[in-house]
Amino acid sequence: MMSIKKSIYIVLLWIGLALVFNIGIYIYMGPDKALEFLGGYIIEQSLSIDNLFLFLLIFSSFGIQPMYQKRVLNYGIIGAFLLRLVFIMVGVVMIEKFHWILYVFGGILVFSGIKMALEKEEGDKKKDFNNSFIIKMLKKIMPVSDKLEDEKFFVKKNNILYATPLLAVLLVIEASDVVFAIDSIPAIFSITTDTFIIYTSNIFAIMTLRSMYIVLERIHNLFRYVKYGVAVILAFTGVKLLLLMVPFEISTILSVSIILTILIISIVASLVFKTKETTTKLPL
Repeated sequence: MMSIKKSIYIVLLWIGLALVFNIGIYIYMGPDKALEFLGGYIIEQSLSIDNLFLFLLIFSSFGIQPMYQKRVLNYGIIGAFLLRLVFIMVGVVMIEKFHWILYVFGGILVFSGIKMALEKEEGDKKKDFNNSFIIKMLKKIMPVSDKLEDEKFFVKKNNILYATPLLAVLLVIEASDVVFAIDSIPAIFSITTDTFIIYTSNIFAIMTLRSMYIVLERIHNLFRYVKYGVAVILAFTGVKLLLLMVPFEISTILSVSIILTILIISIVASLVFKTKETTTKLPL
């Protein structure tokens, strides 16, 4: 896999392109749409960080070395593109026909935020994804080999087609992305219901995933408090949707400011209150 230094440059490049795109929206669609895009992008980017922590845990659980993670990440990103499109289109149609679904989304987000904040640290609770529902279903469909076969998803042995552990990892990654989308798509609905704005902000956030994963894989201990920031962001967006019942609406500019402030505070807290594990020199 590429070096952490190159990965950081690529992450910064995609963030820069997202900001340039945002300027284009400001010029051609107006300041309100530009603010909606920025808010959506910040939400998706912050939630992506938490999802990448889950990817780290999955790869660790299966014992997948970095050299074999590249292909899984690439296919995972392709799946995320398609999954987001489906979720966004379905979500927009549901909101147009059943406006009360926003309140359901709000409840889900508040619950997810509280649950995330109360979850134990990874070091305290190691998950065994080998016994997950997805893997059990795969084993019922076809045999699974007990070792990796380079970057292959399938391998033929004695005229019998086997799935490799790498395919199992890909399926678990895609399944986790479904759960992630259940949080991220409703969260952005608290900012806008414009399909174009939602999808493009998602795309730009997704494009940084692979390079950002490489960065977090090396320095994830530095961001131990970001999880709590993401949890607060989820809860805030959920409360924002629930307040529509009053009705009471938090302006987009205030929402974006609050979300950005929460994210910055969680990052700064992570960098200031370091543990012994975070003092190691970064491998560039």
